[in-house]
Amino acid sequence: MGSFFTSTDLFTMFFILLSTFLAIIDGKFSEQYTETKATKHVDKITHLHFYFHDIVSGKHPTAILVAGRRNSFGSTAMIDDPLTEGPDPGSKLVGRAQGMYSMASQYDGSLLMVVNFVFKEGKFNGSSVSVLGRNPVLDAVREMPVVGGSGIFRFARGYALAKTYQYNIKSGDAVVEYNVFVMHH
Repeated sequence: MGSFFTSTDLFTMFFILLSTFLAIIDGKFSEQYTETKATKHVDKITHLHFYFHDIVSGKHPTAILVAGRRNSFGSTAMIDDPLTEGPDPGSKLVGRAQGMYSMASQYDGSLLMVVNFVFKEGKFNGSSVSVLGRNPVLDAVREMPVVGGSGIFRFARGYALAKTYQYNIKSGDAVVEYNVFVMHH
């Protein structure tokens, strides 16, 4: 008469029991905190104001088309755009906008923005704010969510308001004013 369990069955049961035992002993996958434990700090609100220079023309563009035809549905550009204190390209550099944008609408010129604002100035040097959202570029003011950040802006949330300051129809270059309101620890 054969054995009731095969060696494979015994190995599987041993593995399941060992995994369960180690999970109980070895710590936690996640931990939730009560509100009183989680709110021992006060969130700060920081207002950032800068100008985004999207340069698609010339010998040194900061936005490169990587898919599709420019300004058509599905077109996608990778960016490494300068962020400056003022609207003039020669004004003080405060950071870079690094990421991508895609024409996500077939009808109204809305972009999907996936951008990190990486700061290189003052107390924000080395910190970043991440924006992910819809940018209907023909609207006077566009609002996009801040979905995270790093450094000083760790656990960031908030919103970014974008307003086109200047757009050159011939070259496609644009200067966009940003007011970003960030809550962070």
